[in-house]
Amino acid sequence: MAEQPILVTGATGKSGRRVVRRLRAAGLPVRAAARGGEHVFDWTDRGTWDAALEGVGAVYLVQLDGTRLVRPFVERAVRHGVRRIVLASGRGIDDPGYVRDDAGVLEALRDAEAAVRGSGVEWTISRPGWFAQNFSEGFFADAVRSGELRLPAGDGAASYIDAEDIAAVVVAALTEDGHAGRVYELSGPAALTPAEAVATISEATGRSVRYVPLPVEDYVAELVRQGVAAADARAFADVIEPLREGRDAYVSDGVWRALGRAPRTFAEFARDTAAAGGWPVRPATIGPDRS
Repeated sequence: MAEQPILVTGATGKSGRRVVRRLRAAGLPVRAAARGGEHVFDWTDRGTWDAALEGVGAVYLVQLDGTRLVRPFVERAVRHGVRRIVLASGRGIDDPGYVRDDAGVLEALRDAEAAVRGSGVEWTISRPGWFAQNFSEGFFADAVRSGELRLPAGDGAASYIDAEDIAAVVVAALTEDGHAGRVYELSGPAALTPAEAVATISEATGRSVRYVPLPVEDYVAELVRQGVAAADARAFADVIEPLREGRDAYVSDGVWRALGRAPRTFAEFARDTAAAGGWPVRPATIGPDRS
């Protein structure tokens, strides 16, 4: 299998591009697939599937939220001779009350997991919680750069997982024996509130970032005033609900089980991101909010 290409879908995403980088650093052949990547792959265009799968021995699957395309893709992958699949899933899919799921994202994740488990090939499932990178290249990044993170998250904590750890687990599952049939729940080593997270970023960057907790309706109204459609604003608020309720505060042992080491801390993520220029650095005008 080591001589066959490893297909990485979502190769330009947070976890996918890190998986590609690690595989190439190890000298392994990689097919980096995405709509705008080196190898054109579009979940919604089944005409791109066969070319992506041709000659592949293992696949990292990053699915398209709210769709049920993993099952037919896995069936086609098996016909192409793929022997190992690592699926990117998510925390909370076993909890029917985890989040309001009007878009059917959790149901699609459950169907994807079932498809992989029933595929007849070696499979591993990665279930990461909130990405630490949401603060640097995702959901919260622009607000952090502006110096003020305004969310309806209350004092809810989450055990943020560094995407570097996610990629390390995925690469191990793609390239090593001993991971077949395992589900890895992935988290960082401790839970942080939003105020603690931005205080950590403030310390790492030398500039002030403060957290402002908002009522849900005020948050939705602010987004609407910024030009976000009301339905989308409400959907963003729904995504924050598990954070507000502390449903992602628990610490998982997936990194330990997969890699035999502790996960990276949020402070390590913040220091490395700041050192790499991930946030603009300027002298703080007021002390960081550590409430």
